[in-house]
Amino acid sequence: MTGVVLKNVQKKYGNVTAVLDFNLEIKDREFVVFVGPSGCGKSTTLRMIAGLEEITGGTISIAGRVVNDLQPKDRDIAMVFQNYALYQHMSVRDNLAFGLRNRRVPTATIDEAIARAARILSIEPLLDRRPRQLSGGQQQRVALGRCIVRNPKVFLFDEPLSNLDAQLRAQMRLEIKELRHRVPTTSIFVTHDQVEAMTLGDRIVVMKDGVMQQVGTPLELYRTPANRFVASFIGSPAMNFVDMAVASEGDNFKLSGEGLTFKLPNQRFPKLGNSVGKHVRVGVRPQHLRLGAPSGDGQVGVTGKLMVTEQLGDEQILVVRVGGQDIRVADVDPELDFSTGAEIETFAAIENLHLFEQSGSEASLLRVA
Repeated sequence: MTGVVLKNVQKKYGNVTAVLDFNLEIKDREFVVFVGPSGCGKSTTLRMIAGLEEITGGTISIAGRVVNDLQPKDRDIAMVFQNYALYQHMSVRDNLAFGLRNRRVPTATIDEAIARAARILSIEPLLDRRPRQLSGGQQQRVALGRCIVRNPKVFLFDEPLSNLDAQLRAQMRLEIKELRHRVPTTSIFVTHDQVEAMTLGDRIVVMKDGVMQQVGTPLELYRTPANRFVASFIGSPAMNFVDMAVASEGDNFKLSGEGLTFKLPNQRFPKLGNSVGKHVRVGVRPQHLRLGAPSGDGQVGVTGKLMVTEQLGDEQILVVRVGGQDIRVADVDPELDFSTGAEIETFAAIENLHLFEQSGSEASLLRVA
């Protein structure tokens, strides 16, 4: 069983903390994605697992063995880098064989491993070419093949698709997903692209400023974000947010913001009781807003002036100004014709609202700890 366990892992550069108290258990054959903006500590964490960065504190275990003091070559991991890190003067075959030859693996075993990797990745015709004769996608396959021939305990991917164009990135995502079924190995994938994280990961680790914000499946993060940062980072288009004051009114809480007022039942939103007399941030995903007026107590209405339409072919996104801020409405029929400046009525079911504290933590008022 090849799991990876990080306990209280920290990384400091002088007085700067890059990673703080990172705790995570990755199961055997699980595919985990670290995602977050630049500078959040995701690549630093990956490099500490690989042994390319010394840890300041905590422990890292691979397959039940603490590897804090082991060199990268002794950790039985294989890593795919952003720049592929291929030897340009060598053929593809020699690139694939390089690591095994350094370990003095028998030639017959090397040939067998190369043939297997080339078959899995469909790069048999490329074995005698040099990397400069390959496209970006082909080079990425070779970089993956170099990992596969190693047959390591853990695959590490450091933003491997960031140098590819949008179409090729989408294709490579599918290939990596298929590769997981053909070569089921514990894997850790780093990206700043939440679409990659959502499509690839069994679980996703969202990071910000060196701190883990939330760990969960893609659907858990999408449906029950732990705080406003996770809510805004996961999902495309990004979640809409409105700051609203909370007041108590009989069996309901009355929420009032610029150009927007509605009521929420006390029984459905008990945590709002602690926010009476304060402000909260109300979030709703663009996909959960529908055109038209609310038809019952289980819905809230949002009305504003149409500013812009974004035509995407299979849908259009409306940008509607409510009070002094813009909200997006997604999944709108692309055949509908709207005039700029027109009044747009929309509604959302109250179960699709997300409420967050208006504080430094901006924690969810709906999520049960």
